[in-house]
Amino acid sequence: MKTAHENTYPAYRALARSGELQCRAAAAREALRACRVCPHACGVNRLEDRTGICGVGRLARVASWFPHHGEEDCLRGWRGSGTIFLAGCNLRCVFCQNYDISHAPAGAPLTADRLADLMLELQAAGCHNVNWVTPSHVVPQLLEALACAAERGLRLPIVYNTSAYDSRHSLRLMEGVVDIYMPDFKLWSPERARRYLRRPDYPEVARRSILEMHRQVGPLELDQRGLAVRGLLLRHLVMPGMLEETERILRWIAEELGPETYVNLMGQYRPEGLVLGGHYPEIARRPTRDELARAVELALELGLHRLDAGSRAMLAWLHR
Repeated sequence: MKTAHENTYPAYRALARSGELQCRAAAAREALRACRVCPHACGVNRLEDRTGICGVGRLARVASWFPHHGEEDCLRGWRGSGTIFLAGCNLRCVFCQNYDISHAPAGAPLTADRLADLMLELQAAGCHNVNWVTPSHVVPQLLEALACAAERGLRLPIVYNTSAYDSRHSLRLMEGVVDIYMPDFKLWSPERARRYLRRPDYPEVARRSILEMHRQVGPLELDQRGLAVRGLLLRHLVMPGMLEETERILRWIAEELGPETYVNLMGQYRPEGLVLGGHYPEIARRPTRDELARAVELALELGLHRLDAGSRAMLAWLHR
């Protein structure tokens, strides 16, 4: 049985046929002139290859691309999620699990045509989707590349895999382009966001961004094969010693987005980045078994019954 959106996805195909996708790319490109692509609104002229906090100028930089078999079941399926790891970032998380490519942009700068090539290569490899990892600071470049790829036959759904530190302007440009939004809601309190993400406004921006994503695509829909077709898939990385942050985030999800929200509670935190330098001893450890189990239990107690299989498996393993 088909979902309501299977006959019209991926969403960007209709925009490409009408010329609207190319118009969106042009509008996004103008945002680079005095950059307002993300909430920092640095104001630098990235069209002249100048850089702001993200460290990326006119062209997006790609650290790696491949069929990823470690994503959620509904994304990886049996052929993998076509991940494109974009270098640079608009946050400065001290514990970043991809610190080596986010804090100092790695990889080579790619033109729109070359970035389109990568998407088409992933499609040819049999991937179920194209998964943009850390896209918030390169929305214009991705729209330019997607317009090229759509003209050349790209037909995979787009996954927008983000920290949730996104601007209203960029998200509105992505409406009707992105099929699956996958934000990671990291922290709830401004104090901890200041200490660990360098952005005290992160929680407010993340809540606003996630609500906009949900407005655009609604709860996650799966096809008859169990693959994600459209909607919101919300992640939360469980941090050591911060169960109150997890509880506040999960309560907000339950109250504002509803029990049909698909949630993945991730247990793979490990000390990385600046944490390894000894400056943040309170998070220089992995979460305990009890912390991980309690995080999943909190979600279930709050009525969030659409937990990713990995979260449920984690709870079962922890209770052995």
